[in-house]
Amino acid sequence: MRIAIIALGSQGDVQPYVALGTGLKAAGHIVRLLSHENFAGLVSSHDLEFCPMQGNVQEIIETQEMRDLLDKGNFLAITTRTAKETQRAAINWAQAGLAACQDMDLLVAGVGGLYLGISLAEKLDIPLLQAYVFPFTPTQTFPGVLFPQSLSRFGGTVNWLSHHLIRQIMWQGSRTGDTLARKQVLNLPTAAFFGPYKSSHLHRYPILYGFSPSVIPQPSDWQNTVVTGYWFLDPAPNWTPPSALMEFLEKGPPPVYIGFGSMGNRNPEETANLVLQALAKTQQRAIIYSGWSGMRTENLPDSVYLVDSIPHSWLFPRVAAVVHHGGAGTTAAGLRAGIPTIIIPFFGDQDFWGQRIAQLSVGTEPIPRKQLTAERLAQAIQKAVTDKTMRQRAANLGAKIQAENGIANAVSVIQQIENLKVA
Repeated sequence: MRIAIIALGSQGDVQPYVALGTGLKAAGHIVRLLSHENFAGLVSSHDLEFCPMQGNVQEIIETQEMRDLLDKGNFLAITTRTAKETQRAAINWAQAGLAACQDMDLLVAGVGGLYLGISLAEKLDIPLLQAYVFPFTPTQTFPGVLFPQSLSRFGGTVNWLSHHLIRQIMWQGSRTGDTLARKQVLNLPTAAFFGPYKSSHLHRYPILYGFSPSVIPQPSDWQNTVVTGYWFLDPAPNWTPPSALMEFLEKGPPPVYIGFGSMGNRNPEETANLVLQALAKTQQRAIIYSGWSGMRTENLPDSVYLVDSIPHSWLFPRVAAVVHHGGAGTTAAGLRAGIPTIIIPFFGDQDFWGQRIAQLSVGTEPIPRKQLTAERLAQAIQKAVTDKTMRQRAANLGAKIQAENGIANAVSVIQQIENLKVA
């Protein structure tokens, strides 16, 4: 089959779909990935066809306005800001998507590309497969990912409604851009005010979830859904780590990894100093990821190594614990490595993953970014590196995840779709 994957968002949002694309390509399919311009290198390095979509997420996140919003952690304000960017890009995305998907046999989309995917599927009459990396299907089993998991005490109906509220937040932020694209490019009728969730294109095929059933067991009320296991993107075969990093790792005991991915911060130097204070209190070595926030500090101690970009799948098995923002992809990599996790959520689904880590007893309770202090971080690091029960639970969960093959499972479902089409 010729398969188009629509993956929009930050690198953590895009990377699992690159992984899925590589699995599909290895199975003999032709894969074209539609994503932001700044991911051309990532996609091409894995030998997938690339269709550039307007926008550079890194540049948007590094604007002062977005840094301020991320620092405050107000999801509604962040959604409003990103909705403006989506509206500006909607026409271009529809034009690029229409050209890229003309000859495709199947469209695959997660939350970031869902509404564009529905519109293109309707326009071109192509099957659409939903593929998500966090829970998006309403369930009575647990609350939506933007809500405190303590909401469960109010019962299944409230849980179910919370998922629908998240769907509305997502849709209403995209509705204006979607309407423009449908009218001006695709010549389609406007989608329903409450979203295109009843489109027949959403109910023909199974929904894929790229996370482990050992982390989130499939709810009993999820129909026609497959929890496949994670979609991990491992380094290219010719990738080699910097020699200086290898020397650092060999000089002492496994360090702690600390990094906040693409999360901006108004004062990265302050964050770096807080982290260094926590490390001094615990006497731990560390690898610090500067990330898009540019977190840097001068005169680092010999016990700290600063990196710009290192594949998590290579690095995390070599560290004692991971401290990060709680993005779905980084969380998955830490769990796979079988080491304790400390999540510092900024916004969105990050607190959901932090709470899930705590519930599984494979890491500490999450520490919201606005409540982060050197003392709290030090206490969390100390627990993560010394609590033998936690470390054993993390190792056991890591072994289960390593035994899964989420990409192969997802490819198998897609192969079944191909067989149905042929039949």
